[in-house]
Parts: sequence; structure tokens; C-alpha cells
Amino acid sequence: MDEFRVRTFDLQKVQNQTHHKTDGLSSSTLVLRRGQAFTVTINYDGRPFDPLKENLIFQIVLGPLCVEVPVSMSRQPSLTQWTAVLERRTPSPTGPRAFSVSLSSPASASIGVYTLQMRVEARSNVKTHLLDQFTLLCNPWCQADSVFLQSEDLRTEYVKSDIGLLFKGSPRNLVSRPWSFDQYEKGILDICMKLLQLSPQYQANMRKDLQNRSNPVYIGRVISAMVNSNDDKGVLSGNWSGDYSDGVNPSKWSGSADILRKWAETQFRPVKYGQCWVFAAVMCTVMRALGIPTRVITNFNSAHGTNGNMVIEEYYNEMGEKLSIGSDSIWNFHVWVESWMKRPDLGRGYDGWQVLDPTPQERSTDEYSSRVSFSAVLQGIAVFLQLLKPPVVGENISFNVIITNKVAVPKLLRKHVNVQNKEYNRDPTGTFWEAHNNMKIGPNETVTIKHEIFFNDYWLKEAEEDYLVNLAVVVEDVESQERVLASEEFNIRSPSLNIEIQNELSVIINKPQVATVTFTNPFNVAVSGELTVSGSGLLEEKAQMSLTIQPRETIKKPVSFTPKMAGAKMLSASLVLEDPPTVLHGFKTINVQAS
Repeated sequence: MDEFRVRTFDLQKVQNQTHHKTDGLSSSTLVLRRGQAFTVTINYDGRPFDPLKENLIFQIVLGPLCVEVPVSMSRQPSLTQWTAVLERRTPSPTGPRAFSVSLSSPASASIGVYTLQMRVEARSNVKTHLLDQFTLLCNPWCQADSVFLQSEDLRTEYVKSDIGLLFKGSPRNLVSRPWSFDQYEKGILDICMKLLQLSPQYQANMRKDLQNRSNPVYIGRVISAMVNSNDDKGVLSGNWSGDYSDGVNPSKWSGSADILRKWAETQFRPVKYGQCWVFAAVMCTVMRALGIPTRVITNFNSAHGTNGNMVIEEYYNEMGEKLSIGSDSIWNFHVWVESWMKRPDLGRGYDGWQVLDPTPQERSTDEYSSRVSFSAVLQGIAVFLQLLKPPVVGENISFNVIITNKVAVPKLLRKHVNVQNKEYNRDPTGTFWEAHNNMKIGPNETVTIKHEIFFNDYWLKEAEEDYLVNLAVVVEDVESQERVLASEEFNIRSPSLNIEIQNELSVIINKPQVATVTFTNPFNVAVSGELTVSGSGLLEEKAQMSLTIQPRETIKKPVSFTPKMAGAKMLSASLVLEDPPTVLHGFKTINVQAS
């Protein structure tokens, strides 16, 4: 009888990826999770495979690291080392024969792109076969993995979900904007693996880096540094200047795939531009793709002191104008990520959500310096500011100045109201509206003065999702020349786009659907801009169209799409207006049913 000869291999990609919950991920290789078995089928010719005459040894290769795993007839899979167990044989007296081997990786295996080889050792010869490559990820479904997450709902939300909302604005006027994390989009997982390969740690010491990739703490630190361009070949370049003419305004990004693909297509040159929420969203994509549970966190009104006195110092002049003096600030918001992992390096009690901040730290005086409001009482005069409703772009801003004389004698007062635009930095950029007047107030009297700022007074030059405004009032007692200040910082929200789906409750995979994007122009002038509609797993290509909308006109634009993946998906739309320069967003979450 002819000798045993290996003919072909089958890595059972569909079966293995379904079993490993990686079936939605797009990669040039088989994608697996550590700490879990996978099956390889070997087809052969000649006489039946005889474990007594042939030794089969799998070689698991990761860069310079190699593990040899002999095939066993009965050994049980292990969570601490690589194992290979002969699973079944299907002899055929007349045709091809096959047998399967169950390979298991340890729950602490390094993540990366492996090469799988098999060596056949017979008495007369030794032959090595190159099977294929596979990508190994962390496994939050495996209890022995340090990223194990107990709840299936949480695993779905923080690993499998490719959609989410990022929160900006202010605590009393939240801006939620859609983001497509895009970890299932074509080529994204391969780009995430390339990101690890381009890290300074890998370039400096490949062997050490690959060994350290068993630890999600190490992985998180590498990814956090690589998302920004402060390291060589980093993904995003930060810009808080307001001038984005040689790149993309951070407010215009709506998903991670465009950023990561652009980075790869330009030979890994930093993509222009990002700010804290963009850095965090891209990092969330990479971490989820690698199998590490991750969520995006927004922190509002973050105090940032520089002189160690535990006091935040801000300065105003007598006219209510905030001055660019000192380096303390209260950031309007800052966005980072949290990833779930064990922390044996810190001791008991520190496992769980770990903060990772990919925004370049040397720009820590950057983001979103905005204040919580405060009022003041001094020498019997109390001053308060009151916004009458959450401001929306296109509408006037209405607010009250409330002054109370808390003593039994009349007073002559000078009132100075100052309103300043703010960009995404610590200080206002200049006064755009002010009001000054003298007034009398009687004993124990409360006076409410209403003010209104017209929309034409707060237009900005560069398109933003929401405007930041610093409002302050200084009231001076003419007799004593004592002054009291009240201030409030707030954001002006942009109008939203509305998305409706035909037959919303019966959206089925591979069945064409139609969405309608609706927007009513709230401005007193015609507006022009570009509408973009996208959706991971819903639209293969973005739908884009140029629009001109008359004052108070309502437009409805249909968009056809065919879902390609089941589960919760998001259709998002953005409208970038030219004048006024504003970015509008809308989204619709869709539950796509399997066919």
C-alpha cells in the first residue's frame, strides 16, 4: 500500500469562527479567540494515518516565537498550554481519507497573527507543511482569560456591538452623536494588527513585544499611545486650533473605518485631525476588535489645576470679560475609554474597568475648557444668571439676569453683561455680544432683566457640532465700588436630522429597505451643504448628495440600503452646512432580523 501522504488542509473557517464568535470580523486569515479549541481537517492519500508510524507535530509560530505541539490521541485540552488532540478519522477504502485535529490555545496566549505549520515525522522522511495563518484575539467568553466578562449582555455591548453614542456638550444640554466603531468592516481587523506591528515597542524588541501581548494591560498601553501621532506612525494627529484646512474637521468624522483606512492607505501617516472624542472612539474600535471589552466615557466639568493649591483660578475684568490669565481651567468635557481586565499587578480589588486615555497628554491644556455656572452674593447684592431654555443653533438665546438687594436701603448699580465665543481650548476667543447699563434697585427688591442674543451674533467661521459660549455679568455698587460676578458656560446645540425606516419592525438581512432622512431648515436664510448617510452592515458605500434648502423648508431624502448583518445596527446621517457653518447629525438604531 502507498505510504501516508498529506494532500490538503481545511482550517474550517466558517465553523471555527462561528464557534469563536468572530464570524462577523473581516480578515485575510482565520480569526480565533484564545483559550478555546478549533478544528483543523487534514486530507490525505495512501494508507490510513497510523499514529504509531507517523508523528504529527503542529508548529505554532508568532514572529520569532515558536511552540511545537505533538498530536495526542487522548490528551484533554488545556487552558495553560497549547494542545493538539486527534479528534476523528474518516477512512475511505477507495477515495480520499481525512482526519481532524482539535487544537487549543492557552487563555494567556499572545494576540497576533500566527503561522500554523505541521511536521510529519515518519521512519523514512520528515516533511513540514505550511497550513495557513490565523489571527488570535482575547476571549471575554473564556473564564480563564484576564478579559473575561461575566454577563452576555455586557459582552454584546462592549465587544460585539459596532455602534454607539458619544456624549459631548454640557451636563444640562447633552449632545449625543452617533459613532460607527466599524470593527466588522472589511480590512479593519488587519489594520488593527498592523497598528501593533508598527508600535515603538515592537520595532525596538519584537520578541519582548510579542511575549507581552499576552497581557491586556500592556496591549492597552500600546494602543493608547499608537492612536495618537505623538509616537511614530500613530493614527491621528490632534488639532485644537480651529484651522483644519489641510485635513478634516474632527466634528465631521462619524466612524472609525474611514480614519483607519486612510491611515493605512497613506502608508501609515497620521490622519488629520482628531480631538478627544475621536481619539477615544478609534481606540474603542481597536480594543473591541482585539477582543477586549471597551466603552467610551465622557467626563464633564473636569477641573485642571496647575499650581497645586487645589483651587481653580479664573480671571475677569470689570466689564465681565474673561481673561487669558493663568493656566487653570475647568474643561467642558473630556472623553476617554475604559477597558475591562484583571489587574494582578495591582493586587486584589483593582480588577474591572481601567481608564485609558489616547488623547496626547502634553496637550492637557487643550480640550474644551468650559465652566460650570456659578452665582455670587456680596454685601447684600445677589446676582444669578438663568437660561430660559436650552439654546439651539438658528434660534435666539434668551436669558435672565436676576439681581436681589438683600438689605433695607436702595442701591445704584452698574450692570455689565459680556458674552464670548469659545473654541476647543481653555480660553474664550473674543466678545461677540455685550450690554451695559445703570439701574436702581429698591430695598429688599428682586429685579429680573431679560436679554436676547440674536442668531446672527453668534455665527462661527468653522463648522462645529455645537457652539461653546461664556456668559458673565458683573454688577457694581456705585457707592462702594464693590463688584459681584456671576457666570455660566453653555453649549448651543445644532438641530438634529430625523431618520425613518419603512417597515421598521421587519428589517430582514439581505432584503432591500428604504430610509428617509428629514430636515427642516430653522434658519431665516437658505442653506447649502452635503448630506452623508452611512451604516456599518447596512450600506456598502456611503450615500452622499448636495442640498440647498430654503428658509423653513422641509426636505425628505430617501436612501436605499440592504442589510448584510443581523443584530442591532445604526444608520447615521450628517449634514455639513456651509453658511452658517454647522454640522448636523441624526441616527436610527435598527434591529436587523436573520432571514
